[in-house]
Amino acid sequence: MAETAGETTEEKKTVRQSAREPVFPVVMPREKDAAIPERLRAVLSAALAGRKARILETAEELEVFLSQRRSLSEIRSLSESRPAGRILFVLSLGADGVNLEYARLLRFLRRAPGALDGYTGGVIADSESDLFTKSAARELVFAANCAGCAFVGRPLVEGTGTLSNFAIVARNLGTDWAGAYRESAAELVRSVLETEFVPRKKPVLLALHASSHKTSNTWALWSEVRKRLDGFEIQEIGLRNGTLSDCSGCPYKMCLHFGERGSCFYGGVMAEDVYPAVRRADGIIMLCPNYNDALSANLTAFINRLTALFRTVRFYDKALFGIVVSGYSGSDIVAGQLIAALNMNKTFYLPGGFTMMETANDAGTALKLPGIEGRIDAFAGRIRRTLLAGAAAEKSGAAAGRGSDRGDEREERGNL
Repeated sequence: MAETAGETTEEKKTVRQSAREPVFPVVMPREKDAAIPERLRAVLSAALAGRKARILETAEELEVFLSQRRSLSEIRSLSESRPAGRILFVLSLGADGVNLEYARLLRFLRRAPGALDGYTGGVIADSESDLFTKSAARELVFAANCAGCAFVGRPLVEGTGTLSNFAIVARNLGTDWAGAYRESAAELVRSVLETEFVPRKKPVLLALHASSHKTSNTWALWSEVRKRLDGFEIQEIGLRNGTLSDCSGCPYKMCLHFGERGSCFYGGVMAEDVYPAVRRADGIIMLCPNYNDALSANLTAFINRLTALFRTVRFYDKALFGIVVSGYSGSDIVAGQLIAALNMNKTFYLPGGFTMMETANDAGTALKLPGIEGRIDAFAGRIRRTLLAGAAAEKSGAAAGRGSDRGDEREERGNL
């Protein structure tokens, strides 16, 4: 494993001082005196072989590293749309899913908007249990994304306690579960280091919603964002009640059969409108009112039904955005669901600051929130810089899309 935590302080300083050579930061929060599990050590040794990696074990080390890297000549201005760097997060979660140094890392990321602007990342989560890897990784990706970090499609490799999650991968690769874990980690590192999301001259953005135009705060925010997306071709599809059936879990071969034809057994708006639109789009934006701390039923059905298309099409070259409005709180929960379902599972690219999150209850209140115009401008700017060629000179603002939570009541009024 390149430059492990066991190296001396002098050795670490030598790496820090190699100012003109690219260094791949590997953020592996580790409690004082805690050992790196042998299985995880072997996985990292295989994944980082031949890489000039720098292991950062505390939030303080990451903060220092980022400060130093920002001043290096190899890092161009963000206005040139050049990645500041690539980054790998490694979580060792033990048997109980608790890593106190990881908690300190979360605190740093949540307090440091823009700290990871221009970085592209991935995550390896290792546990002695079959629990905790996905939830911890989703929490981390959300925090790092709010700090500006983009994530490649399918950015998570999970080492669960039994490694049974690698059963199918191992069979496909002709290896055992441990071998599949190592190979998956190595492939993730290659993806993080090599993936470059390329803006388009005339990007196509697909907006998916299930809202009432007249009363929806989510739709009102999207309407304002859309006004700032000149140069885009925008398609909007409404997934209203009665137009969309959820997935019923067809057998794999049946799902594959219809997916190869760009369709689904249940047909309808998904097969006729949504599948062709997703194929054509360079990015999708999910308009997500928070219903009981969850995506609405129709948006969830869209994600589930997307599986038939996913059988034959991957979405690594399509960017994911979201607008989330909560009546009182919980926008981070809904944003995390988008990350887990569409970035981690369905392979959509996750740009830095991918979602705009606001808190508004009564109809029309979202557009009256303090500072809302600036946050709309910032979010639209992030969409433009991600998708539109030539828009990179616009000012960055990865964290500007976060609204404050207000209110004590728990009544849902349907105006989200």
